Amino acid sequence: MNVTLQGVSYEYEVVGSGEPLLLLHGFTGSMETWRSFVPSWSEQFQVILVDIVGHGKTESPEDVTHYDIRNVALQMKELLDYLHIEKAHILGYSMGGRLAITMACLYPEYVHSLLLENCTAGLEREDEREERCEKDERLAHKIEREGIESFVTMWENIPLFERQKSLEQNVQEAVREERLANNPKGLANSLRGMGTGAQPSWWNELQNLKMPVLLMNGEHDEKFFRILKNIEKCVSDAKFVKIDGAGHAIHVEQPEKFDTIVKGFLKTMQ
Repeated sequence: MNVTLQGVSYEYEVVGSGEPLLLLHGFTGSMETWRSFVPSWSEQFQVILVDIVGHGKTESPEDVTHYDIRNVALQMKELLDYLHIEKAHILGYSMGGRLAITMACLYPEYVHSLLLENCTAGLEREDEREERCEKDERLAHKIEREGIESFVTMWENIPLFERQKSLEQNVQEAVREERLANNPKGLANSLRGMGTGAQPSWWNELQNLKMPVLLMNGEHDEKFFRILKNIEKCVSDAKFVKIDGAGHAIHVEQPEKFDTIVKGFLKTMQ
């Protein structure tokens, strides 16, 4: 299904009934990230799948302001308004987790609970943000210059995704196809507008969050272990879970454990 939000043509799906659950994928992903979980989750929840701006079948505008993470959070709020949803559980992975945190900080009245998979609340220092923006701009140029296939081949070989090389071939191929289906302009502009350096730091806002928060970390993702433990200290109602045998993308590397943890947490909300 398609809807225009803040001038951007969005692709989304709604499956099932019950309390709304909005799913936010990571950088280079799409709503297909969550496809295998939909049969399970839609038994009890109204599952909302969406291709975030610059990804999947959603538009990839030239104007970078559409990708500013605060504007994307507003687009997501407008999607909930369009669907007549007052409040939703929001699950976000990596970039999608940063977007989920942004929504919770800007529109807390819309967020029933937050489920965060290996993400951050931003970079605290201005010099760190500037350095990251410069790095992301170089990467954005690379995507535009060399094209999507060259970029995806490089991206799937970064240390963050090392553990995925041991997964079954069909799983690796599905992840690659999902990445290749993206628009190079959309990915480049996502880095410019929604990258970790481009977004605000929400660390000082976390103490104001009153909704329950689930923090999911893969045991082999040590960088995000430290970050998520720091988020846990800042949020009044947080639960931290470490998933054995997983790295950055828990939902890909340990899908059954991920499914069980997500459903178990959501059950405590009902």
